[in-house]
Amino acid sequence: MKGHSPKERINYTYQLRLNYKNVCLKFKNYWFKIRGTWDSCPLTCPINRPSHRHIFWSWFGSFLAIAATAYLSAKTNTPLLMAPFGATSVLIFGVPDSPLAQPRNVIGGNFVAALVSLTILHIFGSEPWAMGLAVATAIGMMQFTGTLHPPSGAVALVVMMTKAPWQFLLTPALEGSIILVLCAVVFNNLASERTYPKHWL
Repeated sequence: MKGHSPKERINYTYQLRLNYKNVCLKFKNYWFKIRGTWDSCPLTCPINRPSHRHIFWSWFGSFLAIAATAYLSAKTNTPLLMAPFGATSVLIFGVPDSPLAQPRNVIGGNFVAALVSLTILHIFGSEPWAMGLAVATAIGMMQFTGTLHPPSGAVALVVMMTKAPWQFLLTPALEGSIILVLCAVVFNNLASERTYPKHWL
């Protein structure tokens, strides 16, 4: 602080204190959010469990959809299945009313994530930072297009980790997603208490 006037030194000290107080306040707010959530829902927080009927329909529907897709994949010698479709089944059969489980999100989300990650893979390769970029960009593009689908984040990783060819965009990303949605439409509506989809677009 050599060469500064007493007034400048006071202002500098005041700014340091103000910045310190802001940092402390932000930390307290951050800690309060974590602690507040923990207090309102500790490890013993009760869970609203679905009915046995709902559980049965979720189990049976996902079994049929994955089995049918796997059967078609074997018969046509086409890779129609990928790991993220297991998570997709959780949504379209476990919580079919969810906005994230609708056809636009399932088909659109998987397609967008595959397209984004394939583009990044073929431009930048599969370096760790490129994997992060692929998942982050896929999330952003899904939000931008209104096709957010959580399992699609895994689609982006599958592309990067397996160094998938452009064919991945069609099979399994698009075709597999369409088959799962069709299974969900046919099966979910057999149950009197289920209606799927809530909307197509």
